[in-house]
Amino acid sequence: MTAAYSIIALVAIQRIAELLLAARNTKALLRRGAVEIGQDHYPLIVLFHATWLVAIAVWLPQPTTIHLVPLACFIALQAARIWVIATLGPYWTTRIITLENAPLVRRGPYRFLRHPNYLVVALEVFTLPLVFGEFGVALISAVVNLGLLVWRIRIEETALSARRALSEGAAIKF
Repeated sequence: MTAAYSIIALVAIQRIAELLLAARNTKALLRRGAVEIGQDHYPLIVLFHATWLVAIAVWLPQPTTIHLVPLACFIALQAARIWVIATLGPYWTTRIITLENAPLVRRGPYRFLRHPNYLVVALEVFTLPLVFGEFGVALISAVVNLGLLVWRIRIEETALSARRALSEGAAIKF
């Protein structure tokens, strides 16, 4: 049980650190004239992620077994998460923030996918409960997360459409 709670606590600490980094980046972007789009859904995203971690902790099977294949997958997803955050640098945030006339990033994982962070999150949400054999939590969390991501991606695509046209010829590739 201690190992399971330690893993969950480490993920919670990581998420809190990311929220602090995102808040710092958000403030800096807003000072530069960026605007936030779709604020209404953001509290639901935060609530979902907190509830997801609590659900994993509450429904830990007794005795708890750590399944190594999902754990290895989850660890690999953390590397992908870091790649996304590092690629976006000061533009990475947990909110939808857009800075007019800034070209879209087209390097790192963004060379391959339009929304790599959302793919990573979707896989994490499904994989972490499987580390503890919680298939029900994994399935329910994945479905709820999918609904939230569809809503969020629609908002983000609308917000980025003007910048997408600008980026066609001036993508950031360093």
